[in-house]
Amino acid sequence: MTGVSTEENGGDPRRAIELLWGVPGTPRRGPKPKLTTADVVRSAVALADADTIDAVTIRRVAEQLGVSPMSLYTYVPGRAELLDLMIDHVHGELPVPDPDLGWRAALTAIADDLWALFHRHPWLLQVTTSRSTLGPHSFAKYEHELRAVDGIGLDDVEMDAAVSLVTGLVRTTARSSLDAARLVRTSGLTDAQWWERAAPVLAGIPAADAAHYPLASRVGQAAGEAHNAAEDPAYTFRFGLARILDGIEALVSERQR
Repeated sequence: MTGVSTEENGGDPRRAIELLWGVPGTPRRGPKPKLTTADVVRSAVALADADTIDAVTIRRVAEQLGVSPMSLYTYVPGRAELLDLMIDHVHGELPVPDPDLGWRAALTAIADDLWALFHRHPWLLQVTTSRSTLGPHSFAKYEHELRAVDGIGLDDVEMDAAVSLVTGLVRTTARSSLDAARLVRTSGLTDAQWWERAAPVLAGIPAADAAHYPLASRVGQAAGEAHNAAEDPAYTFRFGLARILDGIEALVSERQR
């Protein structure tokens, strides 16, 4: 999976923020535009969903919309700004957690919704950026995540860290899940079928005998039998999330004594 960095693509942060928040740009003269910025963003998201983020170019999006590439710059100044708009647009799909949920159930719901979002839009995991998208839906996403742990006994920096641990786990395990599914599609083999071919070859190599790697052999066999695969990212997601929540709960409980 290739990665696209919004920073490396350059772009004008000021214009991106204006577009994200609907701040009018320089008034245009001439006939009324055929499209809106929202039309461009929806088309780009659909293109990325059907292919990969690499498919999203000004030319390809223009073709999808039936306009010339140059006319698309009327709506977005470039690809970097378009990526920001796409990210913020799909963040708008995330539901608002039920305010009556306890903090643990709320964080679980947030993690589940983000897991589903990554699987609907795998290209989100191809866009790497160390800077948050500064749009309304992305702000709302962070606000809802923080609200889940507000008032439970963490300070502000710890609240941010707790949210980052949860969303980071979701991102990592969702990437593994999507990579595994992609490997099955491209290879034409399930993990079980792949192992059926690999195991006899490995068994014929003395240096790879289980006696040399007793823990790896025992644990690997147990995990493989449990998951019917080399790994189960969904299991890792659930296991890891529970352990993160256990850790937060232990910290909060210790402070309340």
